[in-house]
Amino acid sequence: MEPLRVDTLRPGARVLLDTPPIIYHLEGHRTLGPRFAPLFERHAAGEIEFAITTIGLAEVLAGPLAAGEEVLARRYRAVLTSWLVVPLDADIAEGAARLRAACGLKLADAVQVASAIAIGADALVTHDRDLRRVKSIPILS
Repeated sequence: MEPLRVDTLRPGARVLLDTPPIIYHLEGHRTLGPRFAPLFERHAAGEIEFAITTIGLAEVLAGPLAAGEEVLARRYRAVLTSWLVVPLDADIAEGAARLRAACGLKLADAVQVASAIAIGADALVTHDRDLRRVKSIPILS
């Protein structure tokens, strides 16, 4: 699988990350980790800003916590909360409901998209093909 094309992101771009790319990167997934590596390299170089939703944070932390890996969960939380954390509020909830109605998205996916729109993100990065039908924000997958 070829690397994700992130050269279209302007310097200083704000990117909301869906859960799977984060997990692939943090866990060093052999096949899918390298696909998202260019994104994390640009972030590490200070070229782009990351954002995560509170739902994404909960999803990422669930794995280590289920395995009883408290130290790993704390380390992941420290990394993820160094990014912009987007809380679920009433406006984002309404936006998610509208996206569910218009695009038939699952609730968590609709919250990710609505959150990206609410913070003026330049793109949403995901591995979820269902999000490709969203036209209100650039989806990188």
